[in-house]
Amino acid sequence: MLKELGARHTLRARPLFLKGFNMPADPLQAHVAKDFKNPSPLVSCRFDPLGRYVFAGTQSNKVVRWSLADGKATEFGGHDSWVRGLAFAKTKDGDKDVLLMISGGYDGRVIIWNADAETPEPIRKIDAHAGWVRALVVLPDQAHVVSCGNDNKVKLWRIADGMLVREFIGHESHVYNVALHPDGKQLVSGDLKANLIHWDLDTGKQLRTFKSASLHKYDEGFWADIGGYRELAFSPDGKFLAGCGITNVTNAFAGVGNAAVAEFNWAEGKEVVVHLAKTAIQGNGWGMVWHPKNFLIGLSGGGGGGVLYFFKPAEKNEFHLFKLPGHARDLALSPDAMTLASAGANGQLVLTKLGPKA
Repeated sequence: MLKELGARHTLRARPLFLKGFNMPADPLQAHVAKDFKNPSPLVSCRFDPLGRYVFAGTQSNKVVRWSLADGKATEFGGHDSWVRGLAFAKTKDGDKDVLLMISGGYDGRVIIWNADAETPEPIRKIDAHAGWVRALVVLPDQAHVVSCGNDNKVKLWRIADGMLVREFIGHESHVYNVALHPDGKQLVSGDLKANLIHWDLDTGKQLRTFKSASLHKYDEGFWADIGGYRELAFSPDGKFLAGCGITNVTNAFAGVGNAAVAEFNWAEGKEVVVHLAKTAIQGNGWGMVWHPKNFLIGLSGGGGGGVLYFFKPAEKNEFHLFKLPGHARDLALSPDAMTLASAGANGQLVLTKLGPKA
């Protein structure tokens, strides 16, 4: 068993994410560099912060870890449903640094693992939400993780013992995503109806609300809401917030619409632009990252297949488009900011390099 779980950390999320900032990432040279295959569909993906592995959550209730060095696949089995949330934290076992992988499933559980384990077993299971766990974010202290879910709640947990520290109450619909401001003190969460709540992380106090009206629709034909933020991310300088989802919905039941990325001025809480593709392609905005070189990358997945869109801040349409081999449901950026991972509905994990072919 790991000792002093969550204590005496040295890893900081933001600097590792910016590792490779000076490397020549070029979206115009994007190409598929490698892929990994899984028997069941994938619903999420993340690189570990040290750049050794890529992890994916599956519809077979598992997390799969692929070694980037040799492609070896290792399964983490502990959830009873699909796995959507993935995050990482660093702790100590005596004098040894240990990387933890934290997963959140549609079974409402958050599970803590040793990310490097040869034969992974859960270190701790937390019954976190009454309904799906949609997303996770680890705080800079590496000792706490925030989760959100279908019970309309955002919760702060202590990683060391799985104890609930604080609940953030204010959403009136499913909470789809959470993001931490680069200053490490401000939290934002977004829900099904495209509402955003800005929270004081230390007190749980709700500071303000704002929304993107274009990322939500109530379909009167099906009596159903469709929308929400499949991903939230701050610009590297913390001045802007972006969230991706679906707009122009014509059929909520079938999810027919177009992927979109709403960009906000964080200080003012005002929408700057809604990024859309020049040519409408049917799909949902399943993932998004804000590149350290200050451009946005959005992922569309659906009837139109998997597509990566590259946007400049405040400009409506993409400056580049790249088609993936198939429909994808999540997007992640490598620590050196040169490679994108996309989680395929066909079980294919695709690595797209933002640069020339080797």
